[in-house]
Amino acid sequence: MNEIELRSYAKINLTLDVKGVLDNGMHIVEMVMQQILLCDDVSMRWEPAETSEELRIILTTNRKYLPTDERNLAYKAALLMNEKYGPFGGTLRIHIKKRIPVAAGLAGGSSNGATVLHGLNLLWNLGLDVAGLCETGGKLGSDVPFCIMGQAAENINLKERFADDPLATHCALAGGTGTDLRPVAGLKSHLVLSKPAVSVSTASVYKGIDQVDIPERPDNEAMIAALKTKDLSQIEENMVNVLENYTLKEYPTVVYTKNKMQKLCEPRAVLMSGSGPTVFGLCDSIEQSKRICEEMIEVNRESYWTRTTC
Repeated sequence: MNEIELRSYAKINLTLDVKGVLDNGMHIVEMVMQQILLCDDVSMRWEPAETSEELRIILTTNRKYLPTDERNLAYKAALLMNEKYGPFGGTLRIHIKKRIPVAAGLAGGSSNGATVLHGLNLLWNLGLDVAGLCETGGKLGSDVPFCIMGQAAENINLKERFADDPLATHCALAGGTGTDLRPVAGLKSHLVLSKPAVSVSTASVYKGIDQVDIPERPDNEAMIAALKTKDLSQIEENMVNVLENYTLKEYPTVVYTKNKMQKLCEPRAVLMSGSGPTVFGLCDSIEQSKRICEEMIEVNRESYWTRTTC
């Protein structure tokens, strides 16, 4: 095998709680993460060189504003795999067809990095299981291990290989800095997503959350129990993201988006994903998600209808 194409799935947070801060400034979190079908396509081609141990990476995308060097997590993922399991001499061509909004709280960049790890595991015949890939992925970012787990469970080119791997999952409880993961039952639901035309710094949100009151926190164990029994009312009751307490105060356009979507999705729940600014709402049918998406596009161009994977 010298060529592969994989889907790079986005995620949403069904819950997100901040439990404290480590000495290095990283926050301790506890959150339920759910993979969704909105995805990028990542194609990879490996051209080995017989006389060289130098790795040449050529990264391209369909978005001119995206970096194609070490600033891109997909590029970093290739460097890391070569450093840890190489050296591999030759040319690695990576093309990312982006659909997931950038800097949106949907782990698009982290998912791309996870996809490259999966791809090189196959192209370089490394034979790593999900745990091994997650260990490497944790060095790239806190969302990368979950993306690895979700892709192992859903990707048509991966799911058979990882069918018996206990860490291949669509939904997980994340603790620590986000890399301590426990598979849990997932949510089956149609969704609508809407990203306001604003950039939200994840670092600023986590720094700011330490300075604001948090009146309500999610009950993650209750959420996990509700997911297991498919109790939608309990799932919705426990859909709480404490980062909303900062982002909604600082970004009025996110408040407007959430309020607008809440009216359209009633009585279903609406929540911000990650540190924002993307807001998602649960829908009862694909027809409803498409209809609401059409209305939300009038508010935010980057609005999408999709569903969870499970």
